[in-house]
Formats: sequence, structure tokens, C-alpha cells
Amino acid sequence: MEIPRDGVLLRIFIGENHRYHRLPLYEAIVLKARENRLAGATVIRGVFGFGKSSRLHLAKPFRVSTDLPVVVELVDSREKIEGFLSVVDSMIDSGLVTLERAEILSLV
Repeated sequence: MEIPRDGVLLRIFIGENHRYHRLPLYEAIVLKARENRLAGATVIRGVFGFGKSSRLHLAKPFRVSTDLPVVVELVDSREKIEGFLSVVDSMIDSGLVTLERAEILSLV
């Protein structure tokens, strides 16, 4: 294992129905992150949550739920994440974005 290095975790909270052109927004963000050579990206689908409107979104068996919460997590150096924020800003019109310090460990 490597010595930890400082990094940043960028989290983007959106709805699964949010779109960017013809793609789901979460997919478009991950593709842009890859294009910008960020170190990593993961999409996590929530089963229950609410956002700015306080409307609850819940996944239930045998029910097609609409617009469940999705979290896109991206990790890299502070410089690369801060540079990517302008890309994110141009892609989303609603949602929540957070930044957290992270210690990055790579398994060899």
C-alpha cells in the first residue's frame, strides 16, 4: 500500500431522472470525469431520500418510483477536482455539491 496522499472527494447529489442532453446526468458526469482523467468516479443509487423540495423519494417493491436520489462521487487531487467544478456547474441546474478532504490510498 502507498503512503496516503491528500485529495478531495467531490459528491454530487442529484435525481436519477436528471438529464444532460440525451444521457442520464450521472452518466454524463462520470464520462466527463473520465475524459478529464480524474482518478475515480462512482455512482450510488439511493433507496430513500429528499432534497430541496422536501418531497420524499422512496423505492418500493413492485412500484416504479420516480427520481430516486443518486450520488456521484469523484476523487482526485484538490487541483483536479477544483478544475472539474466548472464542468459540473455547466452540467447541472439543481442538486447539491459537497467537497471533503480525503486521504487517498492506492492498493498495489
